[in-house]
Amino acid sequence: MKTTADSEVVIVGAGPAGLMLANILGMYGRSVTVLEARDQLIDYPRGVGLDDESFRTIQTIGLAEQVKPHTTPQHIMRLVNGAGKVILENNPRTLEFGWDRKHGFIQPDVDRVLLDGLGRFENVRVLFGHQVDVVEEDAGGVTAVARVTAGGAETEQRFRARFLVGCEGGKSPTRKRLGVTFEGRSPSTRWLVVDVNNDPLGTPNVFLGADPKRPYVSIGLPHAVRRFEFMLHPHETEDQVTDPDFVNGMLKGHVPDPASLDYIRRRVFTHHGRVAGSFRGGRQLIAGDAAHLMPVWMGQGWNSGIRDATNLGWKLATVLAGTADADILDTYTSERRAHAKAMVDLSLTMGSVIKLTHPVAVAARDAAATVLNLFPQVKSYFADMRFKPMPRYSEGVLADPSTREAGRAAPRLSSNLVAVRTARNKVSPVGLQFPQPRVNSWAGRNLLLDDAVGNWWAVILWGNSPRDVLPGEALAKLEALGARLVCILPETQREWAEAYMSPDVLVLGDHTGAVKKWFDDRPTPMVFLRPDRFVAGACLIQHAPETLDAILASMSFVGSPVLPQH
Repeated sequence: MKTTADSEVVIVGAGPAGLMLANILGMYGRSVTVLEARDQLIDYPRGVGLDDESFRTIQTIGLAEQVKPHTTPQHIMRLVNGAGKVILENNPRTLEFGWDRKHGFIQPDVDRVLLDGLGRFENVRVLFGHQVDVVEEDAGGVTAVARVTAGGAETEQRFRARFLVGCEGGKSPTRKRLGVTFEGRSPSTRWLVVDVNNDPLGTPNVFLGADPKRPYVSIGLPHAVRRFEFMLHPHETEDQVTDPDFVNGMLKGHVPDPASLDYIRRRVFTHHGRVAGSFRGGRQLIAGDAAHLMPVWMGQGWNSGIRDATNLGWKLATVLAGTADADILDTYTSERRAHAKAMVDLSLTMGSVIKLTHPVAVAARDAAATVLNLFPQVKSYFADMRFKPMPRYSEGVLADPSTREAGRAAPRLSSNLVAVRTARNKVSPVGLQFPQPRVNSWAGRNLLLDDAVGNWWAVILWGNSPRDVLPGEALAKLEALGARLVCILPETQREWAEAYMSPDVLVLGDHTGAVKKWFDDRPTPMVFLRPDRFVAGACLIQHAPETLDAILASMSFVGSPVLPQH
């Protein structure tokens, strides 16, 4: 029996990337069908690291309070050598994006929050036990053909949509269907992962053991879960290393009584570091592990999938709303692929440092770490996690702040204007994620910026009303885009501005001085903020109309703004 169901987007795979993308699309009022081959969510721990960028997206979809109980903020990582000496500590304290930079977390519980969150949206449904083997694409959309087995009988169901996103993991049929490359490598080393309940150590953080005899990992996680990982030697078989007696033998140097542990799982895996050549082919796209496989060393596998969903979600919603041509979806690859590759490369590098076993190489590494830790700036570089490449988009939905070129943005500002030449910081904010300080408004005090401005486009000015400085034509285009007009100024001026400025301008008070400092350092007092919180354009006020036109061109904008009344 064949049945057909329609929605705007079909997502194949109910992993973190698929569930997050469904939440984002549901938040924007789009209709989504999620098809998952398994009968239920995976219930054992996998990912263990959640970063501030992901938490910001969780905040955007309104599930931060539900996720918090499954996390450990300020998750410190220490790299120790074979003697147990700390040779590197990673303990970032920044709240740049509104959340602690690193959290330990229990993935099944957080994934469950994402799944349960979909119950808020009438137009989103999740169907388990639906194996998608065939996808038919034509000029008008895609049809996913799913096999459904229930009660011993198999049926075929067809799901029609305008777009399909494959989030089915590293063996993604969608990626294979697109015929794109999957570049990278899989290191030959294998690791045994051991998860236990009732944490027998109780220490709250992460130890990466660069022990040349057998490198290991020991991670304290929420809900009294402890993870151990051990590098395996080439002659050790999977059957051998998952045997309880063998596991107990490896653990005897870490816990007093391994035989009494409450094991969750014992599993062998190999790290992979691969990135797809493209994340889109026609009406089919890929996200999460389907688009890139991330080694575990930087805890970025789960987070990279969330970044994909954050980038793709608002773009799909824009196309489905008829505001932009489908060409905007090409910017998903141009923006996300480079950063995904950078994170893969960094993770592989970190792994190679940990896995050293040759005595000479180990001695050289430990000696170098000892010397480098003598220099506070170098030590803080690792402690504050500044070695982690932050996403910077150089091609995509952007406008260069110096030339106003559409679709590209240079990393530095250049101009002969005095405001630029005298600036303290000439690094362009375009293509970077905007910080999330706390602000005051008529609606409340000490609010996170994103909660104040909403989940769509925003135009933010320091000290000025957008309504007063932008021409009518630009304001009409911003209205067609659905952008919110925002003025941020010192808290001392907020009540005056709320009485003086147009009611459709959101006035925010900078009561901490963090926003003032950001704008004081940069000659870009006007910021065009995308729904994913990246800066699409930043400029002097008189460059705003040109900058806006360049941004709209870069996103294949097809909206029809209503001309203002004169």
